[in-house]
Amino acid sequence: MKGFKNFLMRGSVVEVAVALVVALAFAALITAFTKTIISPLLAAIGPSDSLGLGWQIRSGNPNAFMDIGGLITAIITFIVFMAVIYFVIVVPYKAVQARRGITAFGDPAPAKTCPACLSDDLPVGATKCKYCGTDQPV
Repeated sequence: MKGFKNFLMRGSVVEVAVALVVALAFAALITAFTKTIISPLLAAIGPSDSLGLGWQIRSGNPNAFMDIGGLITAIITFIVFMAVIYFVIVVPYKAVQARRGITAFGDPAPAKTCPACLSDDLPVGATKCKYCGTDQPV
């Protein structure tokens, strides 16, 4: 059982499994929320005889409706979905990994910029640019 637990707690396995399972689980819930709550609220903003919040590009053709409310709903769905993923999965995972002494989702390593080519991902201790080969102190 210990080997199985260690396998599951490997960073890459946990991250991929969590991303897949949680995405499938919460996608339907959040989509339903935005379609049943947010979309009707956005549609109520437009005129009562319209298809919702947006513009009819060609009259008489409901397929020629530029649905701004649908776009706003999709943006809200994305933001709510990412917030749920962060607070339900990432925060607890970081806490478990911190107890194990592993930094998960930490800050990136410090870097500096080359004055000649302006590449900005050089290690702090570099004395020569790996892109342009400048021997100047970077």
